[in-house]
Amino acid sequence: MGLDGLKISIITISYNNAAGLEETIRSVIAQTYKNIEYIVIDGGSSDHSKAIIANHETGIAYWVSEQDKGIFNAMNKGIKAATGDYLLFINSGDLLMDEHVIQDVIDMGLKEDLVYGNQMIIDGALRTEWIPDAELTFSTFFKTSIPHQSTFIKRDLFYTVGLYNENYTIISDWAFFLIAVSKHGCSYRHVDRFIALFNKDGISSDPVNYPTLAKERLDVFEQYFPFFYKDYERFAVMEREMQKIAYFRKARYFVKKMIKAAKLGPSR
Repeated sequence: MGLDGLKISIITISYNNAAGLEETIRSVIAQTYKNIEYIVIDGGSSDHSKAIIANHETGIAYWVSEQDKGIFNAMNKGIKAATGDYLLFINSGDLLMDEHVIQDVIDMGLKEDLVYGNQMIIDGALRTEWIPDAELTFSTFFKTSIPHQSTFIKRDLFYTVGLYNENYTIISDWAFFLIAVSKHGCSYRHVDRFIALFNKDGISSDPVNYPTLAKERLDVFEQYFPFFYKDYERFAVMEREMQKIAYFRKARYFVKKMIKAAKLGPSR
């Protein structure tokens, strides 16, 4: 099969995010590469998401709007519906970088189990570039992962590793990549191309959920990597302490600056 014959299944999950969903759909159907199977999994939204999907139905291969059991249950529905050679998850509110990005990645070659690129993180008016590691190590997965919205996953890999673990609420994509690389030795490659814009308003980005995220990651190490569990736990504690130190240093600097400004008084 030539590269132009590769079918890319793009999966969008959404719940009560009609405005974000419309932007996401438009970014997908605008792609110049046409062998795309677009799948939308809506969690039974009560806003006008269904009407938006219906308005773009000609560009969508499969969609459903029904109650699900969480983010990863919805993603697993998309995986089961997909027939493409590679899967890419672009959830509602996230955007493909431009209309040529899928064609560009196809031209760069898709053969590895995981092909991942760069990601732009949007946090209000702030934009931050995420350029992931080209070589994946323990440090990669301890600090972060690879960007889910910028990773093309060979569909067959889900038969090898399994679907996303629905017992986790936040870290199932992280766990999938970690297990695929370290336990199954899947092939991977980084491409130096920005793939997606990630809107930083999801569950994993909310500081309120950090304790749950940390606990779920520890559970993964306890279950799949018991030999490294204690090491990971110690590293996690050290990382939290370093973050506290960095926070207090910034706070102290800010207080000193305010005191200095107060002593000087208003500028004349």
